[in-house]
Amino acid sequence: MIRLGQARLARFLIARSRGAWRQDHAAGLVVAAKDTLALWGPAGMDFAELADDIGHEAEQALFLTRQIKQIDERVANLYAEADPQGIVASAPGVGPVISAVIAGRIGDPHRFTSLAAIRAYTGLVPKVSQSGVRKVESSITKAGDPLLREMLFTAADQARKIDPQIAAKYQRLMVGDRHHDSAICHLATQLLTRIATCMRTGQPYALRDVDGTPITEAEGRAIVKERYQIPARHRDNLRHKQMRDRRKQAASPESQKSQSAPTSGPANTKPTSRQVA
Repeated sequence: MIRLGQARLARFLIARSRGAWRQDHAAGLVVAAKDTLALWGPAGMDFAELADDIGHEAEQALFLTRQIKQIDERVANLYAEADPQGIVASAPGVGPVISAVIAGRIGDPHRFTSLAAIRAYTGLVPKVSQSGVRKVESSITKAGDPLLREMLFTAADQARKIDPQIAAKYQRLMVGDRHHDSAICHLATQLLTRIATCMRTGQPYALRDVDGTPITEAEGRAIVKERYQIPARHRDNLRHKQMRDRRKQAASPESQKSQSAPTSGPANTKPTSRQVA
């Protein structure tokens, strides 16, 4: 590549990439080639040594794989003891690890006074700023169990691809210019409420269409794909709108004033060494 030269390499890249790769990419490749020669020397790469390194890394990967398998078996056994009917695992988007975390963290659902108490335990409830005039709800409190909250977030992101009712709510939120993460937090709260209800009643999760018709998981995926997809253009427009809003907020006089405002702490009145002198 070095013998080929940067100019000839650039012409080759322009021709093969239809103009996407040009002189800057050619210069980067030449620099990378020189760095490679400087690293390995004129003799080139020692493939025997490289094979030993790869073999060592492969042994470590196999060891970690065996450990993960053993842990998965332990988790499965403990979950079977905690939820012998598999009620938590019956929910959409909930796999072996997530079901074990939910069952283990919630424990006995009857120890909570209400479903609202279970939601508060996870931190998936909005912050409330209340005065004598108005009541404002903002982001979630995040005051509960962070691992449980993370698992519910992950499960909700998968459940929206399976459960038409959850997918319909996700579509409404996104069309209403919600951020994806904010929408998933709302879905996680809905999914948690349903799972907790199933745990309290001892009934498995029932997957249904928006009209209440029982459906299978395959039917649910097909319905979601057909009815509740978010157009890519809408996602792009929403992303650009949120970026514009953030830039406007950063450039607003209030934001600049708050950044340049003096601190509320006491001023430093300690004399300097020159003043003392």
